[in-house]
Parts: sequence; C-alpha cells; structure tokens
Amino acid sequence: MIGSVALGAVVLSTGVASAEPSESQARERYEELQEELSTLNETYNTAQEDHAAAEARLDELQEQLEEAEEELRTRSGRVSTIVQGAYTGGAQDGFGIFFGGDADSALQNIADLDFLSAGQQEMLAEYVNDVDHAEELHGAAQEAEEASAEALAEAEEAMAEGESALEEQAEVLEELGGVDPTAAQGSTTGADGGSVAASGDVQAVLEFARAQIGKPYVWGGTGPNGYDCSGLTQAAWAQAGVSLPRTTYDQVNAGTPVSRDQVQPGDLLFFYSASAPSHVGIYSGNGKMIHGSNPSKPLEEVSLAAYWDSVYTGAVRPG
Repeated sequence: MIGSVALGAVVLSTGVASAEPSESQARERYEELQEELSTLNETYNTAQEDHAAAEARLDELQEQLEEAEEELRTRSGRVSTIVQGAYTGGAQDGFGIFFGGDADSALQNIADLDFLSAGQQEMLAEYVNDVDHAEELHGAAQEAEEASAEALAEAEEAMAEGESALEEQAEVLEELGGVDPTAAQGSTTGADGGSVAASGDVQAVLEFARAQIGKPYVWGGTGPNGYDCSGLTQAAWAQAGVSLPRTTYDQVNAGTPVSRDQVQPGDLLFFYSASAPSHVGIYSGNGKMIHGSNPSKPLEEVSLAAYWDSVYTGAVRPG
C-alpha cells in the first residue's frame, strides 16, 4: 500500500514538472512580452537621443577647446618673454615656478610681482584664466565623451534584450497556434483599410500613416523605409506641419489631452502607462488605429477592441 502511494506520488510529481503552460498563461506571457518590447524600444530611443545630444555637446566642446588652445598658443610667446624678464633662472625654470601650481596660485604670484607693469600683469592674468578655461573645457569634453559611450551602451543593451524578447514571443506564439492575442478581427497590414472624413491637415496625417502600412517595424526607425511606433506618429504629423518630439514619453505631453469617448481621427493614442507610455498609435476612426507594434510584424491598422483597449491609458490631440 505504501509502495502504491509512493509510486502515485512519483507519477504525479513527474506530470506536474512536465506540464505545458495553459493557453491563458501563454496569452498572458505574450502580452507581457508585447509591453516589454514597447518599453525596450522607447528605452532604445531615449538612449539614442541621449547619445546624439552627448555627441553634439562633445563636438561643441572640442571646437571651443581648440579655440582656447589656439588662444593659449597666441599668448604663450608674450607670456614667456615676461616670465624670462621677471626671473633670472631661465625661461623654463621661471615658467615652472610661475605656473607650476593651480590658477589661484598663479594669480597670487601675479599680484606679488609689483614691479611688473599694469599691462604685463593684465596679460599674465588673462593667460592664467585662459589656462583655467581650457582645463574646464577639457574636463567637460571628457564627461561628454563618457556620457555618449554610456548612452550608446544602454541603447545596444536595450536592443539585445529586445531581440531576446522577440525570440521568446515567437515561441509563445507557436504555443498559441499562431494566433496573436493582441490582434483583433478587422486588422489589416495592407493600405486598404478605408478612409474617414477629416479636416485637411488631419487628412494629410492619415493618408501618410495609411501609406506606410505594410512597411517594416524598425528599432528606432524614423523612415522612410521603416518606423517604430513614435517614429511613425512623428513623421505622420510632420505632414501637417506639426513637429512632435521623438519618444512616446514626450509625445504624450505634445498636445491637448482628450477623453477616450472624444477621440477623433489623427489623435495620438497611448498605452501601458498614463505618465510614461511606451507605445503610441494614430487613431484612424471606426475604432481602429494605425501603428507599429514590434519588429515581428509590419506597420498595420488594427482594431482597438479587446487587447488594445485593455491597455489604453490616454489620448492627445497634436497641433
């Protein structure tokens, strides 16, 4: 009897260990990965923005540093003449004694040389200030270079994590028999989703967005051959002369908030978080939106019913 119970326990344990996830568990995991991919893409975009800003700052600082060093070279000959006249130990020794310390010490040395003319003292003080400025620029340039490298590494890490998430999502989709739980009837990947009445500017936005349907979703894509979600909305609204920020985190603040029951074609729809949404689409009317979901599928027009309405967090009207 005891042996039978033990055998049953072993069989039961083995069955539990090898159990496949249920359909509901697979659906839940697929949806979790969908949100994770949206977040990773916006992390990538933000890191790329930070990298570009750091690179621009570095270029600016390097230009300023070159100008400062040129100014130092211009002054150095005249300063060396003054120093040689002030000290009898030779140009190199005098220069080292005079400028061997920090800027404040050098300025104090200038003040102590009461036998120098006012013009000479002013020239020396300007030279010391130039040295100090050049050192500050050099330090700032190093910081900008480090910030650039850090942002680039963050972007690369987000992309690598995204690729892993895509692989897992593909496996989960296979478990679901190829049925995407975020899709709904009425979705289309072709540019024939129909049209709705809209004002001239908004009509230009919708026509542009609809013309992109079927193009690939690209990490950090801003067109013209591929887009990510916020790249598509930015490019579409540019057709109406509206300059949207690059990321969803900023686009959510780039217009007038509207309630769900007041959304109109052209409005931006945001998902997953009200304050820091990681996904955006363009409302195209009739309960649908045009968007880019993730690299596993092209840009498409989808129904908001079911999944997308369940993760909807707000809408904004640009302009």
